Amino acid sequence: MPTPPATASEAYQQLEHEAHLLMDRLMAQPPTAKDIATVHAQLGRFPRGMVAVGARCVCGRPLAVLTRPLLPGGIPFPTTCYLTSPEAVKAVSHVEAAGVMKQLNERLAEDAELSQAYSLAHQRYLAFRHELAVRLGDSEEHIKGISAGGMPTRVKCLHALLAQTLVMGQGANPIGDMTLEQIHDEFSPDTCRCTTVVDDDQIAQLAQEQ
Repeated sequence: MPTPPATASEAYQQLEHEAHLLMDRLMAQPPTAKDIATVHAQLGRFPRGMVAVGARCVCGRPLAVLTRPLLPGGIPFPTTCYLTSPEAVKAVSHVEAAGVMKQLNERLAEDAELSQAYSLAHQRYLAFRHELAVRLGDSEEHIKGISAGGMPTRVKCLHALLAQTLVMGQGANPIGDMTLEQIHDEFSPDTCRCTTVVDDDQIAQLAQEQ
């Protein structure tokens, strides 16, 4: 069993190492023209700043993408792990509408272990985005210390937290993990329920517009 880091500095170095390895894997396969066209269809707009597919359905369609910290035009964008799957978005929206975020915020205030794991998820997110920023030469000046979804102290957007779980794997974010479990009957990366379809004409047209 690995020895836990002795200091906060060592813990962050471990997160940086994890981020480096994961980023190596994700950036090794640039998004294809079909990936970009699919995300365009999922979002209803061109995926600005998309640099990689972070998670895929078992069928191969993108579920979440990696977005650069500085969008074209110099716009800061902290949400590196961005949920694109309409099926996942819809399922999470059902959970949010049911008032689950209020319950989760209450749990965070009462459960020290959950709060600690959620804070670690925040640090993991920052390390991951920093790794991407360094590789792309993007400034994080205006989003320093900001992650996503309300971390590290609040739950404000389950979509962003689920995206982190999908991109980094279960165990990366406890609230993201809970969300994935809760929506299992509507969405799972292991069961294809995708409805977004793109054809060759759409792919070619989008390629011309870029």
